[in-house]
Amino acid sequence: MARPRSGYYVQAAPRTRLKPPAEGRPLLAKVPAEAYRGLNLFISEYLARAESAPTRINFGVAVGAPALYPAAALQRIAASLLRREPQVLTTMARQYGHPELTQALAHRELARGMGVRPQDITITCGCSEAIQLALRATTQPGDTVAVESPTFHGALQLLSSLGLHALEIPTSPVHGLSVPALELALRTHAPPIRAVLVMPTVHNPLGCSMPDEKKAALVALCARHDVALIEDNNYSPMDARQVHSRPAKAWDTNGGVIYCASLNKILAPGMRIGWMLAGRWQARVEMLKYTQSRFPEELGQRVLARFIDSRAFDAHLRRMQHTLRIQRQRMADAVALHFGDSAALHVPDGGLMMWLQLPAGVSGTHLANAALREGIRTIPGALCSALPQFDAYLRLSCGAVTPEGIDEGVATLARLARGLAVRKLPQRAAAPAPLLE
Repeated sequence: MARPRSGYYVQAAPRTRLKPPAEGRPLLAKVPAEAYRGLNLFISEYLARAESAPTRINFGVAVGAPALYPAAALQRIAASLLRREPQVLTTMARQYGHPELTQALAHRELARGMGVRPQDITITCGCSEAIQLALRATTQPGDTVAVESPTFHGALQLLSSLGLHALEIPTSPVHGLSVPALELALRTHAPPIRAVLVMPTVHNPLGCSMPDEKKAALVALCARHDVALIEDNNYSPMDARQVHSRPAKAWDTNGGVIYCASLNKILAPGMRIGWMLAGRWQARVEMLKYTQSRFPEELGQRVLARFIDSRAFDAHLRRMQHTLRIQRQRMADAVALHFGDSAALHVPDGGLMMWLQLPAGVSGTHLANAALREGIRTIPGALCSALPQFDAYLRLSCGAVTPEGIDEGVATLARLARGLAVRKLPQRAAAPAPLLE
């Protein structure tokens, strides 16, 4: 910009004035089981209401806009394949992953430090089925599973549907899961923890990624305690810095890490193709997959295999990463402009989710409900944990919104936040017990 008689100067982007959300202390909390039953009902009720409400601006969906994906290229591959092999539609698949896709995926993972064999890969219906199979293979109803706090609300719903109990482990919005807190839980919690479900790279909802040394420490800790580590790696290709980073699975030497990933978010949301490396539980996972959903269809697998085995896939990822970086910056600038110093925001290096700490006294649930009435969908932090402190947050996704929609939506959220009085939320269930070191 210009000043009279001063020439031109560079003005810092508004986002540089943002403060990060509070880190909090690495404490464990005892949360009654009934709190999670109430939370599951709360999640289902809110999501149903959000789906039925007219939506102008969608900050709630953790996926990109259709224009972010290579629809035309995938269509050309599918048409060519169907012309040459129309029987692919009428021949029943009899394998847990088509060799074209498992070989392409194995080749890609070599660059990330994982020596993957195609026969070790199981293709699933999205990452959600992979995580469900991993939990069913490693736990029984009534078992305890350690999760990040906060975590993806869908993971909490899944645990509840399987009759499993969640134990929330403190998680930094910058550095990820607290490994010392997990170690304390593994040593002291009764009944014993049977599995650890984590998203160490491009976390949902926080957007953060664990440093490599913490990933290695996490794998070693779970190995010492002989506890299954289930790694959700759904979003890492959306981060240019993380796309070639080593997942936690790269430090696995005994098959104790179950690696779950998907092509939904990064390539083809309409196909719902995920995959997993089940380690020493592979035979059980394949048996469970057979009883649950049989063999995956082959047309979609072969289309995606041919695309990801080409240079076009790398070019697509670069375009997506670039677009999402601009979108994150736009959202951060909008938050800084409209919320000012009253809010805090973690601006991650990649992905499409941002974790907004609201002004003091503002309930994220009340704000999300008010925003729904104005056609704006968000994810209130209270969906992501049974602990009450996360009601002071919103998860905002910038992937499926236009730049103009980001500006309008954030401005509306700030206006609604200013108008909200401090009110006591109805209790979902019994309050958590005092926090313990």
